[in-house]
Parts: sequence; structure tokens; C-alpha cells
Amino acid sequence: MPVLECTGLGKKYGRVNALEGLDLSIEPGRIVGLLGPNGSGKTTLIKLACGLLTPSAGQIRVCGQAPGPKACAQLSYLPERMAVQSWMTAGQLLDFYQDFYADFRRDAAQQMLADLGLDPKKKIQQMSKGSREKVQLILVMSRAAKLYLLDEPIGGVDPATRDYILSTIIGNYNPEAAVLISTHLIADVEKILDEAVFLKEGRVLLHSEVDALREEKGMSVDELFREVFRC
Repeated sequence: MPVLECTGLGKKYGRVNALEGLDLSIEPGRIVGLLGPNGSGKTTLIKLACGLLTPSAGQIRVCGQAPGPKACAQLSYLPERMAVQSWMTAGQLLDFYQDFYADFRRDAAQQMLADLGLDPKKKIQQMSKGSREKVQLILVMSRAAKLYLLDEPIGGVDPATRDYILSTIIGNYNPEAAVLISTHLIADVEKILDEAVFLKEGRVLLHSEVDALREEKGMSVDELFREVFRC
């Protein structure tokens, strides 16, 4: 069964189509790059999967279920902007997640905090922007979810930290799960991707395995993206 499945999915904001007739299926065990220029519908698709938006047309299913409490219990979502209480310490956030999510793996979270030199007693509001984003990613990846939805997970961190974060994504997700990564930093993320999905004006322009793309096109996914979406 696909972890994420969209059939004829559409979403309108007023008269503007953010997504239109989108068909997409993502199987377990895959790390998928959701790639496209600004306004292509990437964040809208992720929010629809989380149940934060309601489709205007078509269907979206997470582990066979329409977005709702049961489906949301199967997914772990990293928004593009901070979504944790800044007055709490990192340790208090771990307590909160442990109470709220039955699948939260506290040992994994504590290890990642230590690896990144993050003080669990320090308040989020006292941390740098990059450190805050690291804490939020740790919380998301420490759940044993079936679908991880990551919206720009490495956008606010330095290049030296990106490699650790990408290895964290690889090493800390359930192998029976899928990871969907929306990003503009394709060259950094490409090395961990199994598949790439190109979105353009709310439609799937291309969906292929990364290795097949490189072999067929004779270029990297980043190079292909620049060619396809050249201004």
C-alpha cells in the first residue's frame, strides 16, 4: 500500500489553482525529493497531507486513510517555519513529545541533541535560528512514523551541519516509512534521494527514480532542475 497517494488532487485559493489534477504515489522505504520553483504547490501538497488544508478536488490518502486524526498519527511533519513553543527548553519539548506521541523515541532524540552539542536545559528562544531548526528536526525524526514530511529541512543551517542532518534523516526513519523532502537545495539533498518529483504550476511534471534520471539525462538532478525551470 502506498504511504502517500494523491488522485486528481486539486486545491484552489480563490480563483488560483495551487494544485490541479495531481496524481502521485509514494511507496514505503523511499526518500523522495519534492522539487519545484516557488509557487509550484510543494507546501500546499504537504499541508493537504497533514490535514491542515482541505482539497478542492480529488483525494489524498496517508496509509490508505483520508487526512484526519488516524492518518496524522502515522505522519511526522516538519514545517518550513518554527512550530514549537519558544519558552520551553529542548528537554521540556522532549517531555512534551513523549507524552503526546506514542511512537516518540526519546533515546534517539537525546542522542541527536548530544551529537549536535545542543543543551537540553537551554530555552528555544535563547538559541540561534540554526539551533532552533535542529531541535525541531530532531523532534520530527525521533518519531517512528510511516510518513515524514519535511518542508525545507536544511534551509537555515550551515553547510557543515547539513551533512549531519541528512545522515540523521537516513539513519533515524523507519525503513518501512517514506520521507518526502521539499527543498530548493537540491545539490545538497540529491545524494540521499531515491526518487525525484518535479512540480510545475500544481502538476507533476516528472516523477522518476534518481539513478534512472541521471542515466537517461546524463546529468544530475540539480542540473536537470536548472534546465527544466530555467528563467
